[in-house]
Amino acid sequence: MTRPSGGAGGFTYAASGVDIDAGERAVTLMRTAVERTRRPEVVGGLGGFAGLFALDTSRYRRPLLASSTDGVGTKIALARQLDRHDTVGVDLVAMVVDDLVACGAEPLFLQDYVACGKVVPERVAAIVTGIAAGCEQAGAALVGGETAEHGDLMDADEYDLAATAVGVVEADAVLGPERVREGDAVVAMASSGFHSNGYSLVRRVVAAAGLDLAATPSELDRPLGDVLLEPTRVYALDCLALVAELGVDGVHAFAHITGGGLAGNTARVVPEGLEAVLDRGTWALPAAVHLLEAHGVPRAESERAFNCGVGMVAVVAAADADRAVGLLTARGVPAWVAGTVGTGTGARLVGSYR
Repeated sequence: MTRPSGGAGGFTYAASGVDIDAGERAVTLMRTAVERTRRPEVVGGLGGFAGLFALDTSRYRRPLLASSTDGVGTKIALARQLDRHDTVGVDLVAMVVDDLVACGAEPLFLQDYVACGKVVPERVAAIVTGIAAGCEQAGAALVGGETAEHGDLMDADEYDLAATAVGVVEADAVLGPERVREGDAVVAMASSGFHSNGYSLVRRVVAAAGLDLAATPSELDRPLGDVLLEPTRVYALDCLALVAELGVDGVHAFAHITGGGLAGNTARVVPEGLEAVLDRGTWALPAAVHLLEAHGVPRAESERAFNCGVGMVAVVAAADADRAVGLLTARGVPAWVAGTVGTGTGARLVGSYR
């Protein structure tokens, strides 16, 4: 009887598409970046089967744990196309922690999942270094993760990212539509770019129009690829600072502006019977959005698929609006009063962009 052979040395895991040595080298390369995210509550280090976090419940009256899971989406395809992998990790963290802080929760720790066709240690380390950088910006510990090599499912240069973060908020300090009142002001916080939404549309327009990612269109001040890979702004600590300064009597809700656009996401924090009216005339539409519109994206579609320059909004008491803008601006987040809450339903945009 003939015995199946995997080659001269028999069957091996590496020959089947999983290189354990490469995975271990990737961990070595990322270790320093991950360790920079450590918080005092973290127990142990890299290498365990689970991440341990000692939550000091004595600091809270009635703590609620909050969790959020998300990914980066097809922005990764651009990172692969440009062979630049050190920014999408920041996008991953921002998508998760900026959802967490929307209810007022402080991000505590995060775990990531990297699935790839082939573990290239330097590439995986670049990705996770970006994740660690995002965690530092959010004040969250990166307590562990998983890198999975799926050679039978993905091409060698393919990868996908996901993460889950856990945060904590006092039960009597949860933010949301229940706190929003008629007369509240809507404070807009500038986005850093497209963030991590709408990239299926972005990539389709770029391909159809034959736009060169390495070139600088007349509408922009740097190469298109740089603009499109600009990492998502991490708002978590800025939002928490706003709550610490104004309290929950001043800050009533946050809305993270992701898929669905500014009106769609702001509507999620407006209670029944009220409406947030946002004035386009309080800010300028980003040049990159104008560029895509010039190549066929209708304005209505831009406002549904993209953040159009606003990555987060805070609904605050009208008397605290100027203080909120001043605090955010001092922290390096461009902010302005973009609208008000009145009677009606949901949220809508009015006027024309500057």
